[in-house]
Amino acid sequence: MATTIAMRVRLVEWPTLIVGALCYIGFAFATAQYGFLGPWFAALILTLALTLYSSFSHEVLHGHPFKDTRLNTALVFPALGLAIPYHRFRDTHLAHHHDPILTDPYDDPETNFVDPAVWANWCLARRVLYTWNNTLLGRVMIGPVIGLLSFYKLDIRAMLKGDRSIINAYLFHLAGLVPVLLWWMFVAEMPFWLYALSAYLSHSILKIRTFLEHRAHEKARCRSVIIEDRGLLSFLFLKNNLHAVHHACPGLAWYKLHSYYVARRSDFLERNGGYAYRSYGQIARLFLVRTKDPVPHNLWPGAATGNDHPSRDPTLPI
Repeated sequence: MATTIAMRVRLVEWPTLIVGALCYIGFAFATAQYGFLGPWFAALILTLALTLYSSFSHEVLHGHPFKDTRLNTALVFPALGLAIPYHRFRDTHLAHHHDPILTDPYDDPETNFVDPAVWANWCLARRVLYTWNNTLLGRVMIGPVIGLLSFYKLDIRAMLKGDRSIINAYLFHLAGLVPVLLWWMFVAEMPFWLYALSAYLSHSILKIRTFLEHRAHEKARCRSVIIEDRGLLSFLFLKNNLHAVHHACPGLAWYKLHSYYVARRSDFLERNGGYAYRSYGQIARLFLVRTKDPVPHNLWPGAATGNDHPSRDPTLPI
């Protein structure tokens, strides 16, 4: 009996479970002690908690901290982040992990590149807006709006066509909003508008991580970045700044990523073509108000051929 209990304890990834507890503690403390903390400090704590919650959700969809998918999903059932249904996050992110489609304007659900043929048909105002979105400051300011609107647009189209999996994902999300609303009705002191603002700011922080995670490159293994930051942002992102390592080993728990990378640093940097930065501070200095990439995919084969969907072309470089 004692041996069985010990085995079950070891099967739990406690660092990840503790992170999940920190998310809920931060959420509860910031919203229920609003009067004591004041608006600025409460919003700061909540923003950090919601940012961490998104990273925790990312760990959950990759099979942590339990082996049982149902237990993992139960941990992120409350829709604390408000905006993105967990099952849609899971499905689109796992699709994104098919490395040959990374940066594909059509098949990669997380890309910021667009087909050059589509770009050519955009009006000047939209081009300016998306170009600003390709600076770090622009991505933090308007990136969440652009990302969410694009996300919802595709999902609404799919639901109108009767896609049951997406419909069910949104129904699950609506159910997950119920405990959040009940908390506001009976416990929370924080005004809901400040909660919504904190949720938006958490998306803005997450945009720092995704800003240059992937670049256009002929080789798929060279498209994912390594950012050797070890500060607060690295923790809030649960080491996903070592993004090339995560893509190479998507099942590796966040707290093992750094040591795994350090032991193989030269191999990873050779493997991804040296696509690396020292810190998020360096990235801010380089790209705060400068674009890191063109918005139209600069290696997209459809730019010359006019294909409607060149990702179906077998000559697409991977």
